Amino acid sequence: MSKQLSEAWELRGHRLPNRICIPPMVIFGLSDETGMVTDGNVAHYTALARGGAGLIIQEATCVQPGGKLSPDQLGIWSDEHVPGLARIAEAVHAEGGTILMQIHHAGVVGVAEEVVCPSAYATRRKTGRAMTAAEVEEMIAAFVAAGVRAQRAGYDGVELHGCHRYLLSQFFNARVNRRTDVYADPIVVVRRIFDGIRAAVPEDFIIGIRLGAFEPTLADGIGHAQALAAMGMDFLDVSYGFVNESEPFKPEGFPFVDVVYAAGEIKKAVDIPVFAVNSICTAAEAQGVLDLTDVDMVDIARSALIDPAWPRHALAGEPAGKCLHCPGGCQWMKGQREKCPGLQLFARQNA
Repeated sequence: MSKQLSEAWELRGHRLPNRICIPPMVIFGLSDETGMVTDGNVAHYTALARGGAGLIIQEATCVQPGGKLSPDQLGIWSDEHVPGLARIAEAVHAEGGTILMQIHHAGVVGVAEEVVCPSAYATRRKTGRAMTAAEVEEMIAAFVAAGVRAQRAGYDGVELHGCHRYLLSQFFNARVNRRTDVYADPIVVVRRIFDGIRAAVPEDFIIGIRLGAFEPTLADGIGHAQALAAMGMDFLDVSYGFVNESEPFKPEGFPFVDVVYAAGEIKKAVDIPVFAVNSICTAAEAQGVLDLTDVDMVDIARSALIDPAWPRHALAGEPAGKCLHCPGGCQWMKGQREKCPGLQLFARQNA
């Protein structure tokens, strides 16, 4: 029997009431250059928690000031961030939810004046210089410190951001990471982070990773997944990696996007929980992904921005909000929510 979207299950001793995850999505314009939590951030996660998702993963939260993806990104690079972040964790727990924090460094695709990369690499915007060995060690220490701060703030765990072209993804992709020292092996870097956090937190603290499936090929992604599972990682949240240097693939006739296919292939190769994401907008689609791939959790992203109660509505068979994949880009994420067609449609349906 296939897994059911509505069924409860356990992740490192935490009971999750269903197989719906709200994945990390950066909400621009709520914080500022300090990276401090605001009332808007707390309200956003409170609404998502009330929606009934089995798991919430907080948006990318930066481990070093020079690693930001945007000037107003949430931060966890100092102890001063802990009290504000604790407000989010407390709010989610008050609604009965489970929350992880995604910890992040942008590397070469960041907004700092000088950006870094495992090896020198040019994007359309900037050229990142190669990190020194000392800088790699500082980055590893920053990720470990961020994980420990997340636990102190009351989070149930962390997700390392290892995809979407950001720094750990840059280490994973051999077309970007051309180092010749020990850090040529991305598993060395991630193991150091994982071991450092695991040694400093309680046994039930969850540590997972968002992993690029095509890094640069699916075979590479599967190899990385197997090494991470052997390391003791609690879950793999499978998405796109360094897309400029990748070879996405799915067989003809596969009904979902290529990265969902990849999540299913990775699930066959490991014995830890795997999450699937991308363009999954309805309960029928989410259940279809579970049926076809045998993954353990389905990420519902922008549809949950339109309808924070998407899990409750979908599981009850009620009308739920749906992202319409606007060709001009997401109006909601651009801060122009009043222009979001999906939000307008959902409002009319519930008028």
